[in-house]
Amino acid sequence: MAEEIKEETVEVPAKFEKIVAEIEKMSVLDLSELVKVLEKKFGVSAAPQMMAAAAGAAPAAAAEAGETKDAFDVVLTGAGDKKIEVIKVVRDVTQKGLKEAKDLVDAIATAPQIIKEGAKKEEADELKKKFTEAGATVELK
Repeated sequence: MAEEIKEETVEVPAKFEKIVAEIEKMSVLDLSELVKVLEKKFGVSAAPQMMAAAAGAAPAAAAEAGETKDAFDVVLTGAGDKKIEVIKVVRDVTQKGLKEAKDLVDAIATAPQIIKEGAKKEEADELKKKFTEAGATVELK
């Protein structure tokens, strides 16, 4: 069963015809390089915007207004002596596989790792307790 690929025709405005014609001639590597140059030149990103960015702005605005913070990021800053126990907790909390959990715990040596973003106060405290019992060092931000 072969899937049919529909090619969508796009109406190119006359003012962009020359640019589009030049882009069509470029290789994928050249296009990738062009995108990077345009991102740097104009300070933009071609990556899709995540809703987390908008969610991250809301707690900051709430903090500025003097309101209590209701969403926390659980950040793992140290694995401690019981690295295997910490890996088990990471697997349980994040639903990651063994390799991914181990890689995340190993990455703590270079920089703190975010385990959960936007957790409610009760959930964040519970996660912090689990990690502390496993011997890890955790911060709530």
